[in-house]
Amino acid sequence: MDFTKLFSLEGKIALITGGSRGIGKMLLEGYLAAGCERVYITARKKAQLDETVAEFEAQYPGKVIGLAGDISQMDGVKQLAEELAARESRLDVLVNNAGAAWGGDFDEFPEVGWDKVMDLNVKSLFFLTQKLHPLLNAAASFDRPAKVINIASIDGLRPNPWETYSYQASKAAVIHLTKRMAARLIKDNIVVTCIAPGAYPSEMNKAAAKNPEGSAKGIPYKRVGVAEDIAGGAIYLASRAGDYVVGTTIPIDGGIVNAWIPETFQDPSGGH
Repeated sequence: MDFTKLFSLEGKIALITGGSRGIGKMLLEGYLAAGCERVYITARKKAQLDETVAEFEAQYPGKVIGLAGDISQMDGVKQLAEELAARESRLDVLVNNAGAAWGGDFDEFPEVGWDKVMDLNVKSLFFLTQKLHPLLNAAASFDRPAKVINIASIDGLRPNPWETYSYQASKAAVIHLTKRMAARLIKDNIVVTCIAPGAYPSEMNKAAAKNPEGSAKGIPYKRVGVAEDIAGGAIYLASRAGDYVVGTTIPIDGGIVNAWIPETFQDPSGGH
């Protein structure tokens, strides 16, 4: 067993949707460090993409390519797939990370807050994978499977206290969709898995970004996640080390899902 190759992404071509900021940018940094040949990132705002590409250019010249577009709509999904196919003959790793959230009181929650979130978080994830299937197929073999990694959320594994109805439903859908996609795509030597992140500082999770100490109080590990935490999981799943992990969702959350016990339900004796 060659440990240096076990977690290596050397020579791989990857696409990370929503890769210009937040968790997507953390994954980008990890994939570059693990040896990816090229990493494509997407975002709606070209200026944001250009800024991220420029940030990594000195250390990783020519390895980060930004593709601007709105993949919340089918036209944008098709455009992205066509643009990537014009540039590459294969795709080793697809990370479906782009997502949106919406909060609102139950009695006033709007239809737009449902459609926007479900379209980007679930529908576009499925159809982008479908449109990129030929490129993934071209990369895949029995000994070197291609990878699809969906980014869900711990909010898809258990309810949170906030009224983010469509977001929580969408992430639960992603987790189940991962299993269904995995069952089909493993026939093509394409391994589909999922990561459910907890609290990471990002534009979507402003609480963790602006008040990490406060957010850490509700986390068993007593800190919010950092780039190494989420990137480590994504490298594992994308590399040879994760080839035999099929259809599984891995929470990377400091214990919120599996080790958190509300104070009101704790044993008053302290468990002794």
